[in-house]
Amino acid sequence: MCTLIRSLEIDAATGLLAGVRQVLSPHCDARPGGAAAELIVIHGISLPPGEFGGPWIDRLFTGNIPADAPARLRDVAGLRVSAHALVRRDGALTQYVGFGRRAWHAGQSAYRGRTACNDFSIGLELEGTDTTPYTEAQYDSLAELTALLLATYPSLSSEHIAGHSDIAPGRKSDPGAAFDWERFRARLRARRGAACP
Repeated sequence: MCTLIRSLEIDAATGLLAGVRQVLSPHCDARPGGAAAELIVIHGISLPPGEFGGPWIDRLFTGNIPADAPARLRDVAGLRVSAHALVRRDGALTQYVGFGRRAWHAGQSAYRGRTACNDFSIGLELEGTDTTPYTEAQYDSLAELTALLLATYPSLSSEHIAGHSDIAPGRKSDPGAAFDWERFRARLRARRGAACP
């Protein structure tokens, strides 16, 4: 039996996290053909690029970036994108899409020969850049959330966690060189306990 620190819970009916900030996105739909999530994709995002905090990630994922937004946001103003959840710099979580639904986070992508990763993945965003170190609080929250997802959804495996750059090489670079995969995996192992696969 895996031992988890259960400060987070997922509602089985909705796929929503209890007790975290919810900003539900319209940019999602049902997974095709009843597909199950088999992959976790880790992203990095900052809006405007290189800036943290503020309302812009929420506004992007809900389609609410106004026409008079700062010039550095105009390129993304019309995008219809989302993610399942965001981990802010302080480790706080915001959820945009229930985990059972398809969030529009991966774009044109492939994982181990299988295309259209949105169909079978969960997208987790970290507020950051490719070159700015992620925070300790982010690694802790990401490990806790990932451990909970692995415990809740039997179709997921710790062997199938990838960066956006891994599923869209040449097109995407996040979460970037600043993301310490070994630190994340060590914290994930600690969260899951020694008896977990």
